[in-house]
Amino acid sequence: MASSDFEGNKYRSFIYGEGEKDTQWRFGAPPNYDLVDELFEEGRTKEWPVGSLEEKVQRLVKTMEMELLHKIRSEDHKIINHENFRFSLNGRDGITHQDIRQMGGSYNAFLQTSLPEDLRIYDPARETAESSHKAFTRTFPRGFAFEILQVYSGPPTIVFKFRHWGYMEGPFKGHAPTGERVEFQGMAIFHVDEEMRVKKVEFFYERGDFLAGFLRGAPMGDASATTSRCPVATN
Repeated sequence: MASSDFEGNKYRSFIYGEGEKDTQWRFGAPPNYDLVDELFEEGRTKEWPVGSLEEKVQRLVKTMEMELLHKIRSEDHKIINHENFRFSLNGRDGITHQDIRQMGGSYNAFLQTSLPEDLRIYDPARETAESSHKAFTRTFPRGFAFEILQVYSGPPTIVFKFRHWGYMEGPFKGHAPTGERVEFQGMAIFHVDEEMRVKKVEFFYERGDFLAGFLRGAPMGDASATTSRCPVATN
Protein backbone atom coordinates (compact mmCIF):
# COMPACT_ATOMS: atom_id res chain seq x y z
CA MET A 1 0.00 0.00 0.00
CA ALA A 2 2.85 2.40 0.82
CA SER A 3 5.90 3.23 -1.30
CA SER A 4 8.88 5.59 -1.16
CA ASP A 5 6.77 8.16 -3.00
CA PHE A 6 3.77 7.75 -0.72
CA GLU A 7 5.12 7.64 2.81
CA GLY A 8 3.14 7.50 6.03
CA ASN A 9 3.75 6.82 9.66
CA LYS A 10 3.96 3.28 11.05
CA TYR A 11 0.16 2.84 11.07
CA ARG A 12 -0.99 4.90 8.04
CA SER A 13 0.10 5.41 4.43
CA PHE A 14 0.05 8.42 2.10
CA ILE A 15 0.93 11.24 4.53
CA TYR A 16 4.44 12.28 3.49
CA GLY A 17 6.80 11.87 0.56
CA GLU A 18 7.06 13.08 -3.00
CA GLY A 19 3.61 11.74 -3.79
CA GLU A 20 2.04 14.13 -1.29
CA LYS A 21 3.95 17.31 -2.19
CA ASP A 22 0.89 18.88 -3.86
CA THR A 23 -1.72 17.53 -1.44
CA GLN A 24 -4.08 20.14 -0.02
CA TRP A 25 -4.49 19.53 3.71
CA ARG A 26 -7.63 20.69 5.52
CA PHE A 27 -5.66 22.25 8.37
CA GLY A 28 -2.70 23.47 6.31
CA ALA A 29 -0.25 20.61 6.95
CA PRO A 30 -0.13 16.82 7.28
CA PRO A 31 -1.68 15.59 10.55
CA ASN A 32 0.50 14.55 13.48
CA TYR A 33 -0.59 11.23 15.00
CA ASP A 34 2.02 10.94 17.77
CA LEU A 35 -0.43 11.32 20.67
CA VAL A 36 -3.12 8.98 19.35
CA ASP A 37 -0.52 6.41 18.31
CA GLU A 38 0.81 6.41 21.87
CA LEU A 39 -2.75 5.99 23.17
CA PHE A 40 -3.26 3.15 20.70
CA GLU A 41 -0.10 1.35 21.77
CA GLU A 42 -0.95 1.71 25.45
CA GLY A 43 -4.56 0.54 25.14
CA ARG A 44 -4.73 -1.94 22.28
CA THR A 45 -5.76 -5.50 23.03
CA LYS A 46 -4.18 -6.98 19.88
CA GLU A 47 -0.72 -6.48 18.38
CA TRP A 48 -0.83 -7.81 14.85
CA PRO A 49 2.42 -8.85 13.09
CA VAL A 50 3.52 -6.50 10.31
CA GLY A 51 2.36 -7.93 6.99
CA SER A 52 -0.47 -9.99 8.47
CA LEU A 53 -3.96 -9.63 7.06
CA GLU A 54 -5.11 -7.96 10.29
CA GLU A 55 -2.27 -5.42 10.21
CA LYS A 56 -2.96 -4.61 6.55
CA VAL A 57 -6.68 -4.10 7.21
CA GLN A 58 -5.94 -1.92 10.23
CA ARG A 59 -3.61 0.25 8.12
CA LEU A 60 -6.22 0.41 5.36
CA VAL A 61 -8.92 1.70 7.72
CA LYS A 62 -6.65 4.20 9.48
CA THR A 63 -5.41 5.52 6.13
CA MET A 64 -8.94 5.90 4.75
CA GLU A 65 -10.10 7.78 7.85
CA MET A 66 -7.02 10.04 7.64
CA GLU A 67 -7.68 10.88 4.00
CA LEU A 68 -11.40 11.52 4.47
CA LEU A 69 -10.76 13.85 7.40
CA HIS A 70 -7.60 15.68 6.38
CA LYS A 71 -7.35 15.74 2.56
CA ILE A 72 -9.59 18.35 0.95
CA ARG A 73 -9.50 17.24 -2.69
CA SER A 74 -10.70 13.91 -4.00
CA GLU A 75 -7.74 13.71 -6.36
CA ASP A 76 -5.38 13.63 -3.38
CA HIS A 77 -6.95 10.46 -2.00
CA LYS A 78 -4.91 7.34 -2.74
CA ILE A 79 -6.90 4.70 -0.85
CA ILE A 80 -10.41 5.38 -2.21
CA ASN A 81 -11.83 4.36 -5.58
CA HIS A 82 -13.94 7.48 -6.13
CA GLU A 83 -15.72 6.19 -9.22
CA ASN A 84 -17.44 3.52 -7.14
CA PHE A 85 -17.09 4.71 -3.54
CA ARG A 86 -20.11 4.45 -1.26
CA PHE A 87 -20.30 4.83 2.53
CA SER A 88 -23.12 3.20 4.50
CA LEU A 89 -23.89 3.36 8.22
CA ASN A 90 -26.11 0.82 10.00
CA GLY A 91 -27.86 -0.29 6.82
CA ARG A 92 -28.62 3.19 5.47
CA ASP A 93 -28.42 3.93 1.75
CA GLY A 94 -24.87 4.42 0.56
CA ILE A 95 -23.52 7.95 0.07
CA THR A 96 -20.68 9.22 -2.11
CA HIS A 97 -17.56 11.11 -1.10
CA GLN A 98 -19.20 14.29 -2.36
CA ASP A 99 -22.21 13.60 -0.15
CA ILE A 100 -19.88 13.24 2.84
CA ARG A 101 -18.30 16.59 2.05
CA GLN A 102 -21.69 18.25 1.72
CA MET A 103 -22.88 16.92 5.09
CA GLY A 104 -19.81 18.30 6.83
CA GLY A 105 -17.20 15.58 6.67
CA SER A 106 -16.58 12.06 7.85
CA TYR A 107 -17.47 12.70 11.51
CA ASN A 108 -21.00 13.69 10.53
CA ALA A 109 -21.28 10.74 8.16
CA PHE A 110 -20.29 8.41 10.99
CA LEU A 111 -22.81 9.98 13.38
CA GLN A 112 -25.89 10.09 11.13
CA THR A 113 -29.16 9.76 13.02
CA SER A 114 -32.92 9.72 12.47
CA LEU A 115 -33.69 10.86 16.03
CA PRO A 116 -35.81 14.02 16.48
CA GLU A 117 -33.60 17.08 16.87
CA ASP A 118 -34.57 17.65 20.51
CA LEU A 119 -33.31 14.16 21.42
CA ARG A 120 -29.93 14.42 19.76
CA ILE A 121 -26.91 14.48 22.05
CA TYR A 122 -24.91 15.42 18.98
CA ASP A 123 -26.62 16.84 15.89
CA PRO A 124 -24.62 16.22 12.68
CA ALA A 125 -27.04 18.45 10.76
CA ARG A 126 -25.63 21.47 12.62
CA GLU A 127 -21.94 20.61 12.34
CA THR A 128 -19.23 21.44 9.83
CA ALA A 129 -15.96 19.63 9.16
CA GLU A 130 -14.13 22.30 11.15
CA SER A 131 -16.54 22.44 14.10
CA SER A 132 -16.65 18.68 14.47
CA HIS A 133 -12.89 18.36 14.40
CA LYS A 134 -12.55 21.13 16.99
CA ALA A 135 -15.13 19.61 19.32
CA PHE A 136 -13.78 16.11 19.36
CA THR A 137 -10.13 17.07 19.57
CA ARG A 138 -11.07 19.19 22.59
CA THR A 139 -12.97 16.32 24.19
CA PHE A 140 -10.27 13.78 23.29
CA PRO A 141 -6.98 15.76 23.41
CA ARG A 142 -5.00 12.53 22.98
CA GLY A 143 -7.19 11.37 20.11
CA PHE A 144 -9.61 8.50 19.57
CA ALA A 145 -7.76 5.25 18.95
CA PHE A 146 -8.83 2.47 16.59
CA GLU A 147 -7.89 -1.20 16.47
CA ILE A 148 -8.90 -4.28 14.54
CA LEU A 149 -10.14 -7.03 16.85
CA GLN A 150 -10.74 -9.74 14.27
CA VAL A 151 -10.81 -10.15 10.49
CA TYR A 152 -13.33 -12.70 9.27
CA SER A 153 -12.57 -12.57 5.54
CA GLY A 154 -9.93 -11.03 3.32
CA PRO A 155 -10.13 -9.03 0.08
CA PRO A 156 -12.01 -8.29 -2.04
CA THR A 157 -14.73 -8.34 0.65
CA ILE A 158 -13.12 -7.63 4.02
CA VAL A 159 -15.31 -8.27 7.07
CA PHE A 160 -13.93 -7.29 10.45
CA LYS A 161 -14.70 -6.38 14.06
CA PHE A 162 -13.23 -3.16 15.44
CA ARG A 163 -12.84 -1.13 18.62
CA HIS A 164 -12.66 2.69 19.01
CA TRP A 165 -11.71 4.37 22.32
CA GLY A 166 -10.44 7.53 23.97
CA TYR A 167 -10.50 9.39 27.29
CA MET A 168 -12.91 12.24 27.93
CA GLU A 169 -10.29 14.70 29.16
CA GLY A 170 -12.10 17.75 27.79
CA PRO A 171 -15.71 19.01 27.88
CA PHE A 172 -18.42 17.92 25.46
CA LYS A 173 -21.48 20.06 24.78
CA GLY A 174 -21.82 21.45 28.26
CA HIS A 175 -20.72 18.29 30.05
CA ALA A 176 -17.56 18.43 32.14
CA PRO A 177 -14.59 16.14 31.51
CA THR A 178 -14.68 12.85 33.39
CA GLY A 179 -11.27 11.43 32.50
CA GLU A 180 -13.07 8.14 31.85
CA ARG A 181 -12.67 5.95 28.80
CA VAL A 182 -15.33 6.33 26.12
CA GLU A 183 -15.45 3.25 23.91
CA PHE A 184 -17.51 1.33 21.41
CA GLN A 185 -17.15 -1.73 19.21
CA GLY A 186 -18.68 -2.54 15.87
CA MET A 187 -18.51 -4.49 12.65
CA ALA A 188 -17.59 -3.34 9.16
CA ILE A 189 -17.48 -4.60 5.58
CA PHE A 190 -14.97 -3.07 3.17
CA HIS A 191 -15.19 -3.84 -0.54
CA VAL A 192 -11.87 -3.20 -2.31
CA ASP A 193 -10.63 -3.36 -5.90
CA GLU A 194 -7.58 -5.21 -7.21
CA GLU A 195 -5.35 -2.31 -6.11
CA MET A 196 -6.77 -2.46 -2.55
CA ARG A 197 -8.60 0.83 -3.02
CA VAL A 198 -11.86 1.06 -1.12
CA LYS A 199 -15.03 0.93 -3.25
CA LYS A 200 -17.69 0.48 -0.61
CA VAL A 201 -17.75 0.79 3.18
CA GLU A 202 -20.44 -0.53 5.52
CA PHE A 203 -20.16 0.25 9.25
CA PHE A 204 -22.41 -1.17 11.95
CA TYR A 205 -22.32 0.07 15.54
CA GLU A 206 -24.58 1.46 18.28
CA ARG A 207 -24.32 5.24 18.03
CA GLY A 208 -26.26 5.82 21.25
CA ASP A 209 -23.88 3.71 23.35
CA PHE A 210 -20.96 5.83 22.17
CA LEU A 211 -22.56 9.23 22.76
CA ALA A 212 -24.09 8.23 26.10
CA GLY A 213 -20.57 8.08 27.52
CA PHE A 214 -20.32 11.86 27.30
CA LEU A 215 -23.38 12.38 29.50
CA ARG A 216 -21.58 11.01 32.54
CA GLY A 217 -19.89 14.39 32.78
CA ALA A 218 -21.60 16.84 35.14
CA PRO A 219 -23.48 19.72 33.45
CA MET A 220 -21.23 22.77 33.30
CA GLY A 221 -23.98 25.40 33.14
CA ASP A 222 -22.24 27.13 30.24
CA ALA A 223 -24.73 27.75 27.44
CA SER A 224 -21.98 28.48 24.95
CA ALA A 225 -20.52 25.02 25.50
CA THR A 226 -23.78 23.35 24.52
CA THR A 227 -24.03 25.20 21.23
CA SER A 228 -20.50 24.73 19.90
CA ARG A 229 -21.37 21.69 17.87
CA CYS A 230 -18.78 19.22 16.48
CA PRO A 231 -18.00 15.28 15.38
CA VAL A 232 -15.50 12.30 16.30
CA ALA A 233 -11.66 11.98 16.66
CA THR A 234 -8.79 10.70 14.63
CA ASN A 235 -7.81 7.10 14.83
